Amino acid sequence: MKILITGAKGFVGMNLVTQLKNRQFNDIYEYDKDTDPARLEEYCEEADFVFHLAGANRPNPYGQSKRAGEELLFKYSKETGVKNFVYRFPNIFGKWCKPNYNSAIATFCHNISRNIPITVNDPGVVMHLVYIDDVVNELINTLDSRVNRIGDFCEVPELYSITLGEIVTLLNSFHKSREECSIPNMLDVFTKKLYSTYVSYLPEGQLSYELKMNVDNRGSFTEFIKTPDRGQISVNISKPGIKKGNHWHQTKNEKFLVVSGKGVIRLRKIDSDVTIEYLVSGDKLEVVDIPTGYTHNIENLGDTDMVTIIWVNECYNSEYPDTYYLEVS
Repeated sequence: MKILITGAKGFVGMNLVTQLKNRQFNDIYEYDKDTDPARLEEYCEEADFVFHLAGANRPNPYGQSKRAGEELLFKYSKETGVKNFVYRFPNIFGKWCKPNYNSAIATFCHNISRNIPITVNDPGVVMHLVYIDDVVNELINTLDSRVNRIGDFCEVPELYSITLGEIVTLLNSFHKSREECSIPNMLDVFTKKLYSTYVSYLPEGQLSYELKMNVDNRGSFTEFIKTPDRGQISVNISKPGIKKGNHWHQTKNEKFLVVSGKGVIRLRKIDSDVTIEYLVSGDKLEVVDIPTGYTHNIENLGDTDMVTIIWVNECYNSEYPDTYYLEVS
C-alpha cells in the first residue's frame, strides 16, 4: 500500500510515520510545508491511502478550513463511494509535541523539567485528552477500516478528562521523583502515559541523576526506586569478607539477588536452631526470598565487591523501621 501523509513533520505526522515504518509500511510519501508543492499532485496520483494532517494553526482559519474539508470529503465519498474517516481530536499529548506552541501539556513538561515557572490561570478547567500512541494506533486501524465511528465522525476510544490542576500536580510529582527515588502509580493508565510524556521532555544533558549512597567501611547501601504500591528497590555493595544483616522483620519481606561477586545468604527462623544457607553468585542469578520472622545475613565470600539488588515490600519508614537485631548463628 502506498500511503501519503500531509503534515508529515508535525506532531501527529512524525509519530504516525515512525510507527508505520515500525510496522513495515515502506511506501510512504511524506509531504510537509517545506516539500516542493509540485510533488503533492504526483503523490496524490500514486497514493492508495491519504492521511491529511496538515493545517494552519490559527483558530478561525483552521476551523473554517477543516470544516470545509470535512464537507468536501463527505460529498466526494457520496459521489464516488471512496471511504473517508474524519476525526475531530481533542487535545493530544505525548512525545515530540512542540512546547510553547499550542499544547499546555508540552509547555508544562518542558518548563517543569527545567525549573522554569509555569502559569495556571484556572486549575479547575477540565481538559479532554487523547494520547499520541492511541491516536496513531487508531489512525493505522483506518487502513483496514477498523475504526471507532460515531455517526459521520470517528473517535479515539481512549479519552481522558482531568483538571489542569491535577495535571500540574502530577507533573510536579514527576519532577520531584528523582530526588525522592519515587516512581508514580503505573496502574493508573493516564498517569503512566503522562509520565512517559514528561520523561521525553527532560533536557538531553540532564538525563542522569545521582543517588544518595550510604557509605561506610563495609561497603554501601543505596535506595534506587520507591513506589507507592510495590515497595522499593535498593543496591547493596559488600566489600570482601564483610557480613551484613543479622536482623529480622515482623512485616517486611525481601528478595535478594546477587548480580556480581559471590557470597552466602543465611537465614534462621527466630524460634529455631536450624540455619539455612544459600550460596549466591553473579555467575548464576538466583533470587532468595527473605520471609518475615527469619533473621538473616549476607556475607561476601569473594575477593571483589559483591553487589546485591534488594527488593522490599514496603518503603522505608524511619518511625517504624520494623528491623530487630538478632544473630543468625
